[in-house]
Amino acid sequence: MPEHSHETDTIDIHTHYVPHGWPDLRADAGPQAPWLRVESEADAMIMLGSREFRRIGAECWDASARLKDMDADGIAMQVVSPTPAFFHYGRSGAEAARIARIFNDLALDIVAPAPDRLVPFCQVPLQDPDAACRELERCLANGHRGVEIGNHVGDHDLDSAGVVTFLQHCALLQVPVFVHPWDMDDSPRLRRWMAQWLTAMPAETHLSLLAMILGGVFDRVDDRLKICFAHGGGSFAFWLGRMDNAWRGRPDVVGTSEHPPSHYIGRFHVDSVVFDPRALRLLVDTYGAGQVMVGSDYPYPLGERPAGRVVRESDFLSPEEKASIRRGNAERFLGLAG
Repeated sequence: MPEHSHETDTIDIHTHYVPHGWPDLRADAGPQAPWLRVESEADAMIMLGSREFRRIGAECWDASARLKDMDADGIAMQVVSPTPAFFHYGRSGAEAARIARIFNDLALDIVAPAPDRLVPFCQVPLQDPDAACRELERCLANGHRGVEIGNHVGDHDLDSAGVVTFLQHCALLQVPVFVHPWDMDDSPRLRRWMAQWLTAMPAETHLSLLAMILGGVFDRVDDRLKICFAHGGGSFAFWLGRMDNAWRGRPDVVGTSEHPPSHYIGRFHVDSVVFDPRALRLLVDTYGAGQVMVGSDYPYPLGERPAGRVVRESDFLSPEEKASIRRGNAERFLGLAG
């Protein structure tokens, strides 16, 4: 990756970590439990049982490698979140809670060399709301600043009673929540060209936003909830008019929220990792510059490098809008402002 020269002033709210090894999880997670096949000091393969899942490098666990890339890209701070493959929502709450504790504690070791620049977000056993709330509180006491959750738990979307209970707890504590798609649909048609990542992943985020709105979550959870959706919110912004039209045209099926979908635009954030200025312009036109934050999906290969490039190069944004997207919105989201 070539060196870039940018003023270091941007906050990246979408990055991931992987520890450089962890205890054997097979007793809790079964024979398909994740483990790390370390191939050198700077190279490893995430394994799911005997299956290769993703090749990763030292930037996943080495703060010095991460900081070097941040300096090259002009990133002042990163939110460092779990890799969704380790959520384990399909296990029992007790099993997932033990796994979450292991990874959350290892995350603190990864960010420890640069606490002023690396902001840890924890994971929780979302299938067990009480256990999720307990793990969240433990992590906040230990130094995590927020939480990353998957966009569904099995067949239950974000409007399920247990998830809403957890989100209400986050609102009460004013803890920022980052929603990341995971566990996408699989079929032969989606196994070509990384189609799961190119079509199913954006669709998952769109669906989870729709569930939040039409499932009445924003009607039930007060506006202290700080929640951000990955990958620009998927395709939600493009189809907002279609959803409003359906809410008015088929109220017997769709009119399940107090207001049409567009009413809830100010209740959530999205990140900027959409790779094209035209897509970013749609996000800003739809959600407002105050609801978009820089995200990169670092350090994975489908992420944006240099991080924040599309925001930095977009000529339709005013200096004030760029400042909000690059830093100001994230400061408020993370509770850093003031």
